[in-house]
Amino acid sequence: MTRQWRDTPERYGLVSRLLHWLMAAILLWQFTGMILRLILGRTPLMAFWVGTHQSIGTVLLALILLRLAWAWGNRGRRPAQERNGVGRAARLGHAALYALMAIIPALGLLRAFGNGRGYAFFGHQIVPRTGQRIEWMSAPADLLHGKLAWLLLALILGHVAMALLHHFVWRDGLLLRMAGRARRGGGTPSRP
Repeated sequence: MTRQWRDTPERYGLVSRLLHWLMAAILLWQFTGMILRLILGRTPLMAFWVGTHQSIGTVLLALILLRLAWAWGNRGRRPAQERNGVGRAARLGHAALYALMAIIPALGLLRAFGNGRGYAFFGHQIVPRTGQRIEWMSAPADLLHGKLAWLLLALILGHVAMALLHHFVWRDGLLLRMAGRARRGGGTPSRP
């Protein structure tokens, strides 16, 4: 079997799948760290985990921009959404997921650049510490970063629930397309 790098109408290609699952793993890391911090408070384990949050968020921002560019380049080749209410809801849900995955780390970077504490990417100082807070940069991020992140988590849980519904209840092969396998027998069956 040859590797299929680009998307086709039957399934997502290797690059789309890699970006999807890599970002899922990164988001799992980010949310697990924040949830554990809420539960456990400030501990040495949490200091390490939370200490990676900004750098991992920067990686996430780069990946979502790459993923958006890749999706745009494959826009005519990707598996199509259904042309009904479920398909429209899926398109809106995906648009919200993509938007939040770009906005949240961008707000985090804005806060890092404006809070006066500087910004280090995996230990390499990028923005020096100034000790001076830039309010127009910090205030929007302070207000929205966390709230939008919890909204993103809710959307992700809805995304997972819908993928499981497609796979186990509707049995339409949708989840298999993101796993790289086309549905046996060709087309997508209609749901009741």
